[in-house]
Amino acid sequence: MTPPLQLGRVGDVAVDRRSFLGMLAAGAAVVGVPSLLSACSPGTPTGAATSAAPIGDVIPSYIPVTYAEPDYPSVSGSVPGYEKIPAELVRSVPTAPGTGLVFTAMTPLWGTIPPTKGNQYYAAVNELMGSDLNFQIADGNTYGDKLAAVLASAKDVPDWVSIPTWNLPPRFGSEIVGNVFQDLTPYLAGDLVEEYPNLANIPSDAWKFCVFNGRLYGLPFPGETITDATFYRRDLLEAMGITPAVTNGQDLLDLAKELTGGNQWGADDLWNTAAIIHGVVPKWKLEGDKLVHRVETDEYRQALEWNAALFASGAVHPDAVAGQTGDAKLRFQSGQTLIASDGVGGWHEAMRDNLAANPSYWQQPFDPFAADGGEPVLWKGNPANIFSFLKKSDDEARIKELLALANVIAAPFGTTEYDVINNGVEGVHYTKGADGLPVPTELAATELQPTYIFLVDPPLSETHVQYPGYVKAASEWKAKASGYAQDPLFYAQQIVEPAQYASIGQPFVDLEKDISRGRKSMADLDAAIETWRSSGGEELRAFYQDILDSQS
Repeated sequence: MTPPLQLGRVGDVAVDRRSFLGMLAAGAAVVGVPSLLSACSPGTPTGAATSAAPIGDVIPSYIPVTYAEPDYPSVSGSVPGYEKIPAELVRSVPTAPGTGLVFTAMTPLWGTIPPTKGNQYYAAVNELMGSDLNFQIADGNTYGDKLAAVLASAKDVPDWVSIPTWNLPPRFGSEIVGNVFQDLTPYLAGDLVEEYPNLANIPSDAWKFCVFNGRLYGLPFPGETITDATFYRRDLLEAMGITPAVTNGQDLLDLAKELTGGNQWGADDLWNTAAIIHGVVPKWKLEGDKLVHRVETDEYRQALEWNAALFASGAVHPDAVAGQTGDAKLRFQSGQTLIASDGVGGWHEAMRDNLAANPSYWQQPFDPFAADGGEPVLWKGNPANIFSFLKKSDDEARIKELLALANVIAAPFGTTEYDVINNGVEGVHYTKGADGLPVPTELAATELQPTYIFLVDPPLSETHVQYPGYVKAASEWKAKASGYAQDPLFYAQQIVEPAQYASIGQPFVDLEKDISRGRKSMADLDAAIETWRSSGGEELRAFYQDILDSQS
């Protein structure tokens, strides 16, 4: 993976700070991130169970703040869009809140770890905060191992620790979080958060995901409401004289077949699309008063049948048929395939990677549709996929100072703090081009990597202004898609399953591939469901039923 550079939305760089969201949405783009479509929830640890407790009044009040008026306001929770960088930025925290202390912070990085000593980027952010964060950065691909070692010894725990959800260690909720990390409820719950306006600007759902055992412990890295889309190469279809009108699953199958011929295939593997257009739940649904797992639902069966029909049509690229998923983006961006599933973050990344060589490049997501032509159902993604925790301390002033630093880091688009955290120092890490957009310097590639976002992040904003037409298109599509968004069952709740159920869903991941490619049938699905039920599925159902009953 190319090193991510935290250069906001405005440089022609390898991977920017928001590309990580695209990786999460894609499910397997980061080594160690489990598939978001597996039968076990993402990041399910192997430890003892910790059931969700009622959230009550422990989450912070939501008090939105706007420093720059969006050109495309949020609709139904969609990401607001900005087509320009404000000429004047606002210093959201006018006086640096720190007292000159030095704190340690542990974060992952999927890229080249920057130097910490003499780093002018860190110095600039530290100046805004008034205290220093001394980063202990670890390889994101092996971060779980590093985290487990650190948490095994209380004295080794840094002041501030980032934890991706998929790296939650065993017994985190039952034994670790309350003993190692600070309960933030007395500092942030309800209107107490007013002391930290940028933290109060983070939506409630993201905070709910930071609640363990009925208490608030985490600081969130907010995620997209709708994480995935089905894209088509609009530029290439327009060159063919084709304007797609896809309103149901059969339309998409017909289009994929129409586009297949010669050295070009209509589609890559569209299993994710199949699940989306059939409204397959992420994990559980209620049918009457009975909990039904996703693999037991009619929607799951219909999605498999649809994807199998796609493969049987001959419209899927042979490499995708062979299971070579790593080159799916390359196949799509080179025009070998014309329809592909991807995380929404993959949209602007593709613009970044292709516009210089191909100025006419454009990929467009289909408007949301249901397989049967009815009302689409789009399930919300996790409200956060990464959060951070403060080391437990009896020193109230120390905790408040760390939260004040978090308030600086959480400054949203339109602020000086956001600009420095994303772009660094003008004349050092970037210069402004003729269009007024920051152009990164060589030093930026060395010093400026995404670090602070893993501690806390402001609400998402769509600000990739360097790609003509992108902000408008992305903002309008996200607004439309968010209108169909629904909360899945147990949405925004931290539920750690008992360890013995951690692997019972894995066979379905392989089965989805085999049925799609015609190697196995629906009879094999029926057998797999019975095996799942007898191998712990019924006990897992009872586990979740207990949680549901406790919340009624």
